[in-house]
Amino acid sequence: MRKFSVILLFFSIPLVAFSLRPLSSNPCHSKPNPKTLRSDQLTVLINGYSESRFHLLRSIAAKYSSCPFVAAVFILWGNPTTPTETLTQLNINITGSYYVGAPISILRQSSDSLNSRFLPRPSLITTRAVAICDDDIEIDTKSVEFAFKIWSSHQDNLIGFFARSHDFDLSRRTWMYTVHPDKYSIVLTKFMILKTDYLYRYSCESEMDEMRNEVDRMRNCEDILMNFVVADRTNSGPILIGAEKVRDWGDARNEERESSEKEEEKLVREVGLSSRRGDHRKRRGGCIREFHKIWGRMPLRYSSGKVVNSVGEQALCEKGGKLVFCDE
Repeated sequence: MRKFSVILLFFSIPLVAFSLRPLSSNPCHSKPNPKTLRSDQLTVLINGYSESRFHLLRSIAAKYSSCPFVAAVFILWGNPTTPTETLTQLNINITGSYYVGAPISILRQSSDSLNSRFLPRPSLITTRAVAICDDDIEIDTKSVEFAFKIWSSHQDNLIGFFARSHDFDLSRRTWMYTVHPDKYSIVLTKFMILKTDYLYRYSCESEMDEMRNEVDRMRNCEDILMNFVVADRTNSGPILIGAEKVRDWGDARNEERESSEKEEEKLVREVGLSSRRGDHRKRRGGCIREFHKIWGRMPLRYSSGKVVNSVGEQALCEKGGKLVFCDE
């Protein structure tokens, strides 16, 4: 009887796997039957690269692990220069967080290619849906659960919380990357949900080789290319979800709240891809042009509107000298 109670205690703690070596098997070698994959849960893939974001990785991984609709959380470490001892310490820190939840795994990528975040990983992913997210995005679990429910009803579409758009510059006669106030055609890998089948389309089909090479050359735009892949299959745009609470730690517009946090938040922001390059939007426009050229046509489609969990009251109330929605 005593042994039985010990076993129960052991399995109440998430199992944390730590792989310092990349998986040797070919991720495109075998494709599971979708009927064998779970549809009631999803797998979370968090892209990790900068050691300055370890504190965020711990809290974000723990948050998603605690969700009953999450089957597993994988931290995909893409920085080849990170010492083994450093990742070992991260593993210890995560293991030391005794909470109930899904298993968390830290996987060192075979390269720093952004394409690696879309590898199928058939031996690890057991769900029909995956959530692709960055290591500096915090979204409340209620909103993530709602997004997963929306995906369950629209399994062919991309679901996301952050939207952008393509457009055509008539004066320059070229494609561009932009933001529209009333429509969108791209959701970002800051947080997106998609069906596992698209990982194979992106990573394993030979006709994608040239475009994946373009992602490696630009060190950017893997999210745009995945939007191309899905739009080509669905002939429709993505679905944007409204989150109740979201914090983008990589956004330079973050407010610095505590003086003790200022330097840490500055480091987190500075490692962001878009903050390192002032011509970020221009470069991503270049990606759209190259993908369009290789693809031979423009598959991206516009969507409009945002799916929200509840509308709530729309009356205005005065709070703190300001007019706000009464349900805020």
